[in-house]
Amino acid sequence: MASALAADPTGDWRVADGVANVRVAQCNGSMWGVVAWEKEPGGVDRNNPDASKRNRPTLGLPILLDMKKKPGADSWEGQVYNAKDGQTYSASITPTDPNHLEIQGCVLGFLCGGETWTRVAPPIPSSPANSMARGASKAAAAKPAASKAGLKTAAATPARTTSSIRPGAKGHGQGDAIGDICLLPDLARLTH
Repeated sequence: MASALAADPTGDWRVADGVANVRVAQCNGSMWGVVAWEKEPGGVDRNNPDASKRNRPTLGLPILLDMKKKPGADSWEGQVYNAKDGQTYSASITPTDPNHLEIQGCVLGFLCGGETWTRVAPPIPSSPANSMARGASKAAAAKPAASKAGLKTAAATPARTTSSIRPGAKGHGQGDAIGDICLLPDLARLTH
């Protein structure tokens, strides 16, 4: 069981400097991650190279982009967006144990760095949105899944509340404004 959890990058992760949590979920067969909680609410993507995006909120901002599983390894490769400098880098994510996720990124194939994120919420059960994205039939996606860790099933609740953090959970004053990340407009247009 522990090795299965170690290989599951889904869930909510606290970044190394503690300023944000990133929710990772599988959407359309790839791992995607968005900012799900901020220590200082109200951040904006002010360093984005696209001037039209500089006022968009960082809460809900996609930062792990289209991470594909490496064959034969518990690792996913894709891109990571760094809102601190507005740049996108080649990156990989690797669960090192059930409670830690290693993020490695490189610029132009070198100048590599990384950090370790800490799990703050359990893996995310499959939802109708990401089941649909993977090509499941509408009828199969609508069937309620078994609850995990006391969570409501996605089919029984509105999509905005189908996450691993419950509204008002301790340490998350913003409640859960993100919900199922596969349904966020920035991801939905890329994954469906």
